[in-house]
Amino acid sequence: MSQQKQEDKEPPFVPQYFGTQQPKRNVKPRPMPAPEDLEPLRELFRHQIESFDYMADAGLSILFDSIKPVQIHDSFSNRNLKISFENPKLFPPMKDRSSSSSALSSSKSTFREFLYPYECRQFKSSYTGALMAEVCFQYDDGPVIRERFNFGQFPIMLKSKYCHLRGADPQKLVSCKEEPSEMGGYFILNGLERVVRLLILPKRNYPMSMVRNSFSDRREGYTDKAVVIRCERKNQSSVSVKLYYLRNGSARLGFWIQGREYLLPVGVVLKALVDTTDHEIYVSLTCCYSERDEMEKGAVGTQLMGERAKIILDEVRDLSLFTRLQCLEHIGEHFQPVMEGLETKNYSDVADSVLEDYIFVHLDNNYDKFNLLIFMLQKLFSLIDQTSVPDNSDSLQNQEVLLPGHLITIYLKEKLEDWLRKAKKSLQDEINKKSNINNKGSNNKNKSFDFCSLADVKKILDKNPVKQISSSVENLLKTGRLITQTGLDLQQRAGFTVQAERLNFLRFISHFRAVHRGASFAGLRTTTVRKLLPESWGFLCPVHTPDGEPCGLLNHMTSNCRITSFFDSQGNIRDFKKIRKTILSVLIAVGMTPSLPKLVQAGPPEVLSVLLDGRVVGSLPSSMVEKVVGHLRRLKVSANSMIANDLEVGYVPLSLGGAYPGLYLFTSPARFVRPVRNISIPSEESQNIELIGPFEQVFMEIRCPDGGDGGRRNAFPATHEEIHPTGMLSVVANLTPWSDHNQSPRNMYQCQMAKQTMAFSSQAINFRADQKLYHLQVKSNIPCRICKLDIEKAYDHVIGSCYFTSWKGKGVGEDGETPQSPIVRTSSYTKYGIDEYPSGTNAIVAVLAYTGYDMEDAMILNKSSVERGMCRGQIYQTETIDLTEQSSRSDHSQKIFRRSNVNKSMHSTIDSDGLPYVGQTIQQNQPYYCTYDEVTSTTRPYNRKGSEPVVVDYVALDGKNKEHPRKANIRFRHPRNPVIGDKFSSRHGQKGVCSQLWPDIDMPFSGVTGMRPDLIINPHAFPSRMTIAMLLESVAAKGGSLHGYFVDATPFTIPVKKDNGDSKPKTSSLEETDGKTESKPNSLVEELGEMLKIKGFNYHGVEVLYSGVYGTELTCEIFIGPVYYQRLRHMVSDKYQVRSTGTIDQVTRQPIKGRKRGGGIRFGEMERDSMLAHGAAYLLHDRLHTCSDYHIADVCTLCGSILATTSIQQQKQIQKPKKFGGLPPARPPKKVICHACQSSKGMETVAMPYVFRYLAAELAAMNIKMTLQLSNAAGA
Repeated sequence: MSQQKQEDKEPPFVPQYFGTQQPKRNVKPRPMPAPEDLEPLRELFRHQIESFDYMADAGLSILFDSIKPVQIHDSFSNRNLKISFENPKLFPPMKDRSSSSSALSSSKSTFREFLYPYECRQFKSSYTGALMAEVCFQYDDGPVIRERFNFGQFPIMLKSKYCHLRGADPQKLVSCKEEPSEMGGYFILNGLERVVRLLILPKRNYPMSMVRNSFSDRREGYTDKAVVIRCERKNQSSVSVKLYYLRNGSARLGFWIQGREYLLPVGVVLKALVDTTDHEIYVSLTCCYSERDEMEKGAVGTQLMGERAKIILDEVRDLSLFTRLQCLEHIGEHFQPVMEGLETKNYSDVADSVLEDYIFVHLDNNYDKFNLLIFMLQKLFSLIDQTSVPDNSDSLQNQEVLLPGHLITIYLKEKLEDWLRKAKKSLQDEINKKSNINNKGSNNKNKSFDFCSLADVKKILDKNPVKQISSSVENLLKTGRLITQTGLDLQQRAGFTVQAERLNFLRFISHFRAVHRGASFAGLRTTTVRKLLPESWGFLCPVHTPDGEPCGLLNHMTSNCRITSFFDSQGNIRDFKKIRKTILSVLIAVGMTPSLPKLVQAGPPEVLSVLLDGRVVGSLPSSMVEKVVGHLRRLKVSANSMIANDLEVGYVPLSLGGAYPGLYLFTSPARFVRPVRNISIPSEESQNIELIGPFEQVFMEIRCPDGGDGGRRNAFPATHEEIHPTGMLSVVANLTPWSDHNQSPRNMYQCQMAKQTMAFSSQAINFRADQKLYHLQVKSNIPCRICKLDIEKAYDHVIGSCYFTSWKGKGVGEDGETPQSPIVRTSSYTKYGIDEYPSGTNAIVAVLAYTGYDMEDAMILNKSSVERGMCRGQIYQTETIDLTEQSSRSDHSQKIFRRSNVNKSMHSTIDSDGLPYVGQTIQQNQPYYCTYDEVTSTTRPYNRKGSEPVVVDYVALDGKNKEHPRKANIRFRHPRNPVIGDKFSSRHGQKGVCSQLWPDIDMPFSGVTGMRPDLIINPHAFPSRMTIAMLLESVAAKGGSLHGYFVDATPFTIPVKKDNGDSKPKTSSLEETDGKTESKPNSLVEELGEMLKIKGFNYHGVEVLYSGVYGTELTCEIFIGPVYYQRLRHMVSDKYQVRSTGTIDQVTRQPIKGRKRGGGIRFGEMERDSMLAHGAAYLLHDRLHTCSDYHIADVCTLCGSILATTSIQQQKQIQKPKKFGGLPPARPPKKVICHACQSSKGMETVAMPYVFRYLAAELAAMNIKMTLQLSNAAGA
């Protein structure tokens, strides 16, 4: 959207917007945020961008190299053709432009320009770049012919490596029409911002013991116990392998191929992996059992393990399989039909392919696979013998997340393989068709297909365009739905992406911090998946989860929680192979016995197995493990160490019937990590911040920084310490002041209402075309009386009477056109720059039962405060008019925007270019734009739909065709000033509706300051809800405004300060008050009370108020002070629904539903029961009959039918006109006849609901006749 209604010389796609009011006074612009100030905010989005960067950089190359080529054999020419992919390349978003020169008018030169995100938002297009790759063709063993193919337009994530905004500072972002704090992490598709939702996945490469009833339903003889491992390849595709336990003591290994599960005897797999003997397998399985350790702590083996090992080996012997080659041929024989491209291979090669591609795909060595399978069998038998407990699949320690780069990679891999499969089938069909033609002896050689001609092959491949691969990825991101046959080893097919709504900044942030358990769990009646488990402490916020259906399923990461990625802290791609090699060398140096080349010959409790990313790398004596763990933790925080700082050291200690013991090390990406302070390291070492994961946290001793021991015994001293207690809360939950003084459900409500608040939604609002945008605007039209007073002495100026300035110029809104900055705030408010997008108003709130209009959470607003601009807002709605789409629907039409010069009536609302005037108020059914059809030479005005007048805020035109633009964006502004019924809320879950706009002269006022409250809330709102923090905020805000600084309300600060020996109040400007030395307060209430006492106000925040009606002093002191109030988006003007008559349903003749369509409100069964209970039968009859589908039907009393009657209209007689006036001619009588009785006798009219007649017709369609017996019939 570039060209404007005025003729300007702006370059294409650089719009100038109308409707932006010019400032009436010189206003100092707010300084741009420094790039280092945005770093905490950038951390919240980093996991999305780094995931896409790896996918677009190294991930694509690994993906294309991992796709196996397809081979096509032509029996006629006896030649083979191999088709494969190579060298993918992704390009930044560009746009094609054609410009004609005056000198070369006949020829056009094409040049490419950068495509910026704001242009896609305006133009309703997608922010995509070209994906190119080489398709390689090789005939037999000849040279490889590489052809460059365009794989279509691939979606590009904002601020990723291929985005034009990458590395831009705030100044550059503003010049690119973006927010100065734009963080990216989302896609723009069809003008809408879509973000990939983080989904919970099972932890990769970790064998997890599980008990599920579905396991026993596999086949006869299966139990409900199994060990499951989700193995992930280097290209991020995964295969889940399940080890089932059978009732006879054996086990089966299950894995999926092409959407079907295949089960193999575990003994066959063991002997097929390595060349070993039955004795070695027996010793490996039973090494974890020893008679002397049977009753020891941590013993996992029993006597039954030897019996089970014999059963497993007997199964192999019963199949007459004695050597590894025989086992391989046995597997290959059964799997050759389902393995594509291996039809001509021998059985052993097919078996090797099965073992490589589907069994423990994260391991490359068969010895490693053998050791892992032995370990899984030992863990399975331990679960059966109840020497260890099953792992909890709902616990965060056994989970990771699905990142956008991971999702796109595995989906793209399947689509590329599908394209190769279809290409092979197309070419094979052409070969078969050619052979059929040759067999019939046809001489038509021109149409024959030449397999040896690359041009003919490419023609066949063009029938299945390769560009649809990128389109499939784009559709995935648009709809969030997977179109897949295999399922991609994921638990759901839909719900992968959501729209990143910009209702306010907090809602936008929450989309990137949300973690969903999975759509498949939403419909389950079980509540186990929704429980808040202690394992998620510090990783998932216990407060920030919605109530209702997604409660406990949609969680949010804490503010300190991060997700590991493929990049290190310097931005380089990690070499995981090198990292694992370094860890392995460290482990061997400290005494680990490596597992290769010999097999592991011992087990718990004597030694513990060490698993590194799902690979059994060796064993450690149980007495040394704790020292090794401590050594690894010291290396993690060491600056000179090669050990990754996010290495997860999961030491599961020996226990009696607890978790299966072992040392599990994880370096993989997509894991949760968070920082804690390692206090076991000597103090002289400065680096003591360690990143830990949820798996290791369960078995660690971490204390809170409040000085308490948390009930910990001396035998288990703390080794780590939390950085701050607020690290357990999400970003949104951290913004609630003093949330530790509130009841927990109120904090949960605030997290939801903070995301429903009307706020300063966007600083780049003039360059956006959002379909619906809520915008809070506080603007004063009344000049301030005391603007020149000292702000420390102007208490009523700062808070109550004037909304034109902010205190000391530190707040937002110096021009009076934005919301306010809260006086009481937490440290996170400043840390994440929420002041750039404020969401409320500091209102003077009196806790008072006044007039009776404040019952049941209703609140009274000061009418004059609203008129001065408190909580005023607008709704912006953008309508995109595309004449090219309208022309494509009709065959012969060429439409442009133009106003009719004949019809002068529309000139007052439509400009000469056919579009509305900016600032024009458009009423309902009033024309707002006009088009001209160049083919038919007709103009057509289009009327505005809706039920309320709107104001045209701006009009932007498409700059591709400056002479006759074909596309326009019209943004309408709906004013939304506070009215009765609108919803408001404090930051403590105290929500309520406005019950009355009370005149300022009738509001109670202070006898000292003359202040009148902006808002009155009922005192009954506090006792049962226990929102003490709201009372603290009122006292603190009053003191902060009097002293002239913001008050720090970070929760849990008092115990932390006491532990540090510092109890001085933490504010944004600590000043000595009047030079007096005060004694240190002991509690928060004393600290805040002293602030008021110094300025001469009551210690407890109460004041003497006088009645605004009678002028008499109120009988008690009233608690009054500023509280930051939010206006929620739920407004009466958007929700009221009223109807007398209107559109009805064509079938039932009942009123339609839907507020937009002018429908009615459903009067359902419960409403009917209520009317019956009240005995209001006539009202019930009126609602359900008279005002709904009232119908008069003709009924035949002879046969009782209402369907066989027909009205016969008599022919009208031509009457001569009378010369003199008189009565009108009488209406001819209506004649009704019954077709069944062939008679017009006994016809009666009966009033009934029309749906009853419809029911009779439906029954008649099923050969069921309904008859009516009337009380006044002839035979009655």
